[in-house]
Amino acid sequence: MKVLYAIQGTGNGHLSRARDVIPVLQKKVDLDILVSGTQADIEIPYDIKYQLKGLSFIFGKKGGVNMWRTYLKANTKRLQKEIKSIPIEDYDIVINDFEPVTAWACKLKNKPCFSFSHQAAVLSPSAPKPKKNDLLGKMILKNYAPTTHQYGLHFKEYGDNMYTPIIRKDIRELKSTNENHYTVYLPSYSDDKIIKVLSKIKKVQWQVFSKHSKQAYFTNNIAISPITNEAFIQSMASSKGVLCGGGFETPAEALFLKKKLLVIPMKGQYEQQCNSAALKEMGVPVLKTLKVKHVEKIKKWINSDSVVEVDYPEITELIVNRLLQEATAL
Repeated sequence: MKVLYAIQGTGNGHLSRARDVIPVLQKKVDLDILVSGTQADIEIPYDIKYQLKGLSFIFGKKGGVNMWRTYLKANTKRLQKEIKSIPIEDYDIVINDFEPVTAWACKLKNKPCFSFSHQAAVLSPSAPKPKKNDLLGKMILKNYAPTTHQYGLHFKEYGDNMYTPIIRKDIRELKSTNENHYTVYLPSYSDDKIIKVLSKIKKVQWQVFSKHSKQAYFTNNIAISPITNEAFIQSMASSKGVLCGGGFETPAEALFLKKKLLVIPMKGQYEQQCNSAALKEMGVPVLKTLKVKHVEKIKKWINSDSVVEVDYPEITELIVNRLLQEATAL
């Protein structure tokens, strides 16, 4: 059976998950890998047959997506050319992790496309949603990478074909300790903005992983480092707590490691608003923005010992088996 596994390359979560999904698929099928998009800071140690620019959301520095840079990067002629270039008819199954090129190629050629992603779960009617209805955000999420069959991952099993997070092997094998620092990953904020707020909180060691700096440096009680997979997960595993955006993989991994968690969802990013609604239901504190006026709330979190208990078993092979079984039955 010949399978194309298409992965979104914006951010780190999709590629992190792929590092565990790919070896499971390789044991069962003849696999080719496609990655599209930019803005990722990690690589996967497998041969990539198709490396495309795709359609990426560009992170800003003020807490949201930089829509102007996103628009400039969205070269529609190039994107259409990429969509037409992928020989999806050569594959028995296309598995898609929120990747737009193959999703639209399948849609245009009326070929089944199996979503194996967090976004598939977010879009489910049974998954938590923010109080403020974002019709545009919902429409973008629904149409960005349309698929015919959905296998979703979320913080809880909210419905059918929905599963708890895939916690990568790197994280499962870590020993969780509590040292004297907090790990920070807020890629949609500038270093200056993060420093401005966190420097107000004295006697706390902050280890900030930056998307905007290629050099490590210190400023008072704040260490700024470029992102590497090994350094980040070691920092997180040994931290007192994790302050991060409203993505999926980092909060899930922090919860798995039994870390107290504080999240700040990206402004205007519907998926992160949905994630934050789910985390809030579970008891995780959520801030709307990173501002000096929220320093007291951050201090309150630091002084709290509240950790949300979760059970995230190893289920990667279970999901892959079910997906392949359904696909071959079509």
